[in-house]
Amino acid sequence: MSSSLHVFLLDPAATRGLVGSGDERLLRLVHDRYGAELAADDDYFSFEIGRGAPSAAEALRAVVNGGPYSQDGQHAFQYVCAYQRLCWTTGRFLDNSSFSPFRGAWLDAVDEGLRALRITEVSVAEFGYNRGLPAGLPRSLDHPACGEWTHERCLAALEQFERTEHDGHAPPLEPDVATAVSDVIAWLRQVAGRPGFGVIGFVG
Repeated sequence: MSSSLHVFLLDPAATRGLVGSGDERLLRLVHDRYGAELAADDDYFSFEIGRGAPSAAEALRAVVNGGPYSQDGQHAFQYVCAYQRLCWTTGRFLDNSSFSPFRGAWLDAVDEGLRALRITEVSVAEFGYNRGLPAGLPRSLDHPACGEWTHERCLAALEQFERTEHDGHAPPLEPDVATAVSDVIAWLRQVAGRPGFGVIGFVG
């Protein structure tokens, strides 16, 4: 079974602040922009919804209003999907062509490539650790999972890379790993030009 990593350039603190904001204008914007996709999601998850999970629209409203949330942990995936939808709406989607789809321990392999270049401040595998969701938002028991790189961590990782380049440290990497690492560096460079911005990623 394959997975995908979706990453977004945005202000993590501001994005977390959308949860519980009660922003009706944001809700209308999401429905206007992604109404067809919300309906498609409901069709895809019709079995789960039939067993009590919230619809995509219900989950989205609960996230924006800060609840109420279902107490059934099997339904948490809908709230994580809703948070990801907010990232789609308010952030910039970053190139994930090296990460969608992926199989097995691919994220760990890319992390090994980063470490070979002495980049330790960020990890793509951590996007799957489910440590990036705002406080109070139900955690999915499986996927999607969410992780976050702050602006400071991204700058530190970019500095590590630039120091590696300056030192002429260029270990051989498998071509596909080298391409994925280059994509990560490109994300970091985009963050560098946006004070306060970072990266939020979802593995699903």
